[in-house]
Amino acid sequence: MTTETSHSSATTGARVSSPAAGGARLKYYLAIARPSHWFKNVFILPGVVLALVLTHKPWQGVVLNFIIGFASACLITSANYTLNEWLDAEFDQHHPLKKHRPSVQGLVSARGVRVQYALLALLGLGLSWIVSPGFFLTALLLLVMGAAYNIKPLRTKDKPYVDVLSESVNNPIRLLLGWFMVTTLPLPPSSITVAYWMGGAFLMAVKRYAELRLIADKSQAVLYRHSFRFYTEENLLVSILFYAMCFAFFFGIFMIKHRIELLLSLPFFALMFAWYLHIGMAENSPAQRPEQLYKQKGFMLLVVATVLVATVLFFVRWPLLHWFLNNSFIGEH
Repeated sequence: MTTETSHSSATTGARVSSPAAGGARLKYYLAIARPSHWFKNVFILPGVVLALVLTHKPWQGVVLNFIIGFASACLITSANYTLNEWLDAEFDQHHPLKKHRPSVQGLVSARGVRVQYALLALLGLGLSWIVSPGFFLTALLLLVMGAAYNIKPLRTKDKPYVDVLSESVNNPIRLLLGWFMVTTLPLPPSSITVAYWMGGAFLMAVKRYAELRLIADKSQAVLYRHSFRFYTEENLLVSILFYAMCFAFFFGIFMIKHRIELLLSLPFFALMFAWYLHIGMAENSPAQRPEQLYKQKGFMLLVVATVLVATVLFFVRWPLLHWFLNNSFIGEH
């Protein structure tokens, strides 16, 4: 093997593979960039829709910004994934599934990882500048949060609860990316921004819960992720309930202030959250690997239905709901 082996291979006893040919090595670098996770950037779309509705701008004028901005977001998230896989290699070897990743197996080099990270980050930021200054600053924040999540001394992923909140903050960042594709106004409503954050925290907490159940052995779980020193199935379930309630509270504030019609979508959101928690409780749950969720056909149909209903309600006005909102019967005789 070359002298530029993975630090995880050299220091933790992970299996070291022999050098691969150029094409094969490229495959491993592509794998640690995780293009299969680009689908998460679909969370940019609500920011675009929100900005279009609140600013009344025609959608035709933002198509180019959306294409460039989406490409930028994908490149920056891949830079974060590249960093994540490299710095997590010594921990991932203690995970029953992640121990097969290229970084753990010594199939990528330190120099290659540094070059890939720099290229992805610079290209992503370069494209972001084309969209708007607000989009550029938000894209830079996405990159910084990836570093804070993975690099010591911060390495927020090792701290209980902070790990979930610092990872899920990428959700409102994506909302802002969508917002700045459309408008230069300072910020979207804080209520929907916080709701977006809490929805992401719910998803991440379910993922932690599923990982803890999969590993089962507490000492092994701690070797994989230091925050599991504190986590139990019980306190993770309590946190999941907390995040779900916070989402509902802030989403409710947004509906009352900006789009009361969305009230009709609440049963869809409630069922979606409950179903996702049910998926998280399954053996070897796909909640650990969101890119595999498309195999949950019933759940995906519900997600599509929820998105469609919410989108329609964003653009439809129902006067009766506004009448109930603006008329109170309290105190009347």
